[in-house]
Amino acid sequence: MDERRYAIYFVPPAGSELYRFGSGLLGYDCYTGKDVPQDNGLHAPDWAELTREPRRYGFHATLKAPFRLLPSATEADLAAELRRFAAFPRTPATIEPVIRPIGQFIAIVAGEPCPEVDRLAADCVMAFDGFRRAPGPEERRKRLAAGLSERQIENVDRWGYPYVFDDFRFHMTLTGPVATDRRGAIVTQLRTHFDGINGQRALAITRVVLMCQDDPSAPFRVVCEAALSAAYSS
Repeated sequence: MDERRYAIYFVPPAGSELYRFGSGLLGYDCYTGKDVPQDNGLHAPDWAELTREPRRYGFHATLKAPFRLLPSATEADLAAELRRFAAFPRTPATIEPVIRPIGQFIAIVAGEPCPEVDRLAADCVMAFDGFRRAPGPEERRKRLAAGLSERQIENVDRWGYPYVFDDFRFHMTLTGPVATDRRGAIVTQLRTHFDGINGQRALAITRVVLMCQDDPSAPFRVVCEAALSAAYSS
């Protein structure tokens, strides 16, 4: 059985300062599928371990969480749907990026609610669900072991992932779990580092990317990318 997984992400352009910042912190370039020298300017000797889990996924924001394809679908079908999806005109989504803890993790998040990015994520969840193979019992058990709410369990059973629609939160993960007594210092260092490359610039969500993981031990890599079409005002 084909165990490849696919996902729809927002990933900044490969040549952008933001992408170099994120991929450098994680030590992995999902465009090339290769490791890159890891930026360890944070004075954390265990930085490689702190970023081990997000490194596997690459620097990204999830729009449609990883899933396996139905036997009747192909990667080419999925890529074609990504291009069709991106061509549909929509209101551009722009966030004010800030670095904050999310539970035990640290991520770039939207400083203020952004209905346009929430709508984009919801549209991705629905538009690509016809390609998704339902998770098996073991995968479902692992999801439910996270202590989900009733609504999140319903999301798992209907959409394969708990954090969709009202439970979605835009984030670009920078670390794995960080101990409470270290979190504040690492957040401060990351913010200083981020402000040095981004300043106060807003982040426009202008593209969607199809990612593939060849097997459970492999990192995700970019398969294709598409620019989102903006709606025209009359």
